[in-house]
Amino acid sequence: MSTEYAASTPSSTDSARSVAEATRAVVQEFLAARLAGDTGRLVALFADEVDWVLAENPVVPWIRPRSTAAECAAQFTELMEHTVPEDARASVDAFLVDGTDAVLTGHVSGTVRATGKSFEGPFALRLTVEDGRITRHHLYENSLSIAEACTP
Repeated sequence: MSTEYAASTPSSTDSARSVAEATRAVVQEFLAARLAGDTGRLVALFADEVDWVLAENPVVPWIRPRSTAAECAAQFTELMEHTVPEDARASVDAFLVDGTDAVLTGHVSGTVRATGKSFEGPFALRLTVEDGRITRHHLYENSLSIAEACTP
């Protein structure tokens, strides 16, 4: 291969970096839309069909199976309806990107409106971004603390 040709062809490292940068940009946009409560933007960021995993919890009204972009975006609205928005806290400790996959870890806390009880704990969120849209949303959190806060 000539040096001239090699210099004009992106390397696999450059290609992988570009995929990771695109993934990071979509995830950052997702976080900004969540923070702003922009459900319209969230619908646009989720793919038409999403691999959604959040352990079903019958006593937690905002935790249920979801699969469409609109259902996934609605989770934020439902969460805000059932919790005290000014008590909601989330911090991200790590934001790792590998190609189309991103993993965020951190801590969440809040208060359930109906009971006045608080919940808190660590979380891990795995997102996959394909063609600029989120196709996987797997959230692992302290479901016991949340269930206890929802129980009168």
